[in-house]
Amino acid sequence: MIRDFTSTRLFLRPALSEGAVVDLDAKQANYLANVLRLRDNDTVLVFNGSDGEWRATLAASGKKTWRLTATEQTRPQPHAPDLQYIFAPLKHARLDYMVEKAVEMGAGRLRPVITRHTQVTRINRDRMEANAIEAAEQCGILTLPTIDEPIALGDLLDRWEKNDTGRRLIFCDESAAGDPLTQLASLKRDIANESPLPGGERDRVREVAPNPPPLAVLIGPEGGFAQDERAALLSRPYVTAISLGPRILRADTAAVAALALVQATLGDWRA
Repeated sequence: MIRDFTSTRLFLRPALSEGAVVDLDAKQANYLANVLRLRDNDTVLVFNGSDGEWRATLAASGKKTWRLTATEQTRPQPHAPDLQYIFAPLKHARLDYMVEKAVEMGAGRLRPVITRHTQVTRINRDRMEANAIEAAEQCGILTLPTIDEPIALGDLLDRWEKNDTGRRLIFCDESAAGDPLTQLASLKRDIANESPLPGGERDRVREVAPNPPPLAVLIGPEGGFAQDERAALLSRPYVTAISLGPRILRADTAAVAALALVQATLGDWRA
């Protein structure tokens, strides 16, 4: 199926199916009718995060009200990405940027974590969701990430083996040395060796249909991790520490760098 990269895309909350009619709220109606200057019988692409992508026809339903009618499904709903992004919250605009880029890079769950040097301990989940929706609309993404409430780093680690069994945590460690590609390649071999399939069959399956393993990526705060936090992370068997190179990166830059490395070596960029 050929992707449509030119049509306007809009996130809607109601269920979508052939013939479904959705009354637009004032903000959406203003955007389509007054900002984009769309008129009766113009079409847009719509999605709701669970029913795939649909082409929908615009029609006036009153003097200043508009509705969309879904006419055909253009893409089925894919499986949600099983890549988690764990991060120390940042202030306003930089957190907005981080959320947008994490969604674009394929994160399926956003998990704020509070560390010793975290600058911000409270988040606006509605604002985070709005940024995630905007990124999904602009980039053709059909699944919105889950957004968690903030949790202390110690609590996250204490609950990991119960709540995240089998998930590897990739810890972007400012004190780590070495080549991150080599470090991730080593993790890839470790994960492959844990497969219950015989060696030859395991390799054949991975060549035919690479299936990203359940992963999480952890980026710390601007001030870095405290020494006891770093020690606690490195003591966990499910944690792999990687370097992000010789320069100190801002947290929002580190997010893009780390997610790109992980997606390219272990994630869905290989598919």
